[in-house]
Amino acid sequence: MKINFFTLLITALLLASCQSNQPTETADQVAAPANTLTEAEKTEGWKLLFDGTTLTGWRGYNRPDLPKLGWSVQNGELVIAATPKPKPEDFGGDLITNDKFGNFDFSVDFMLTDSANSGIFYFVTEEKDSAIWHNAPEFQLIDYETWAKMDPTFNMDMHRAGDNYDMEASAGRYMKPVGEWNTARITHNNGKVEHWLNGAKCLEYQVGSAKWKEQLAKSKFKGYPQYGLTTPGNVGLQDHEHEVRFRNVKIRNL
Repeated sequence: MKINFFTLLITALLLASCQSNQPTETADQVAAPANTLTEAEKTEGWKLLFDGTTLTGWRGYNRPDLPKLGWSVQNGELVIAATPKPKPEDFGGDLITNDKFGNFDFSVDFMLTDSANSGIFYFVTEEKDSAIWHNAPEFQLIDYETWAKMDPTFNMDMHRAGDNYDMEASAGRYMKPVGEWNTARITHNNGKVEHWLNGAKCLEYQVGSAKWKEQLAKSKFKGYPQYGLTTPGNVGLQDHEHEVRFRNVKIRNL
């Protein structure tokens, strides 16, 4: 079969035209390596809270240093190990940032293991003989499907991934299966807080509003007068005896 030269030429020109109309991928559209910032993020004011190599910038809650055991860096991931039995001396405990933040936009990737239960704290304040959850709201992280199967009486309302723990339930269920990476995001701007999970908005609330006060009065925090009122405050990662992995921990001031 003879192929006309002009037919080939037109076909080549059409293909070139189609290719030229395809959007070019910029450097910031390519997934950045873990624990790094794109140029766009740097311009927006994002700051890494974990460099993928060390625990610099973190310490234990109510202490000036890090626990000797439990928290570690593994393959560029910030990891809290499952608590051994018997529990070794100076193992684990909640971790908090050295720095405090007022109005902020916080983001972190997390991966749960089977039956894991953990959380992200914000508005953290330290008080002697006080637990971190006495005062700091918690973005719940939990393998709730496994917990529900293990204990049918377990109260799952306001205790699922993305919830404002024991205060308000998420609008939906947005967590990926256990063993996959999820992205949690928390914003605070002049008392308005939002929880996001994997790009979906879970909830929003206004600190000190009538609804917030009503929720607080019904919660386990009603006996703690400073609950949710500390700003600026530290950000914290919970040790709840299960292995959880974190990466891409970053924040920007609003």
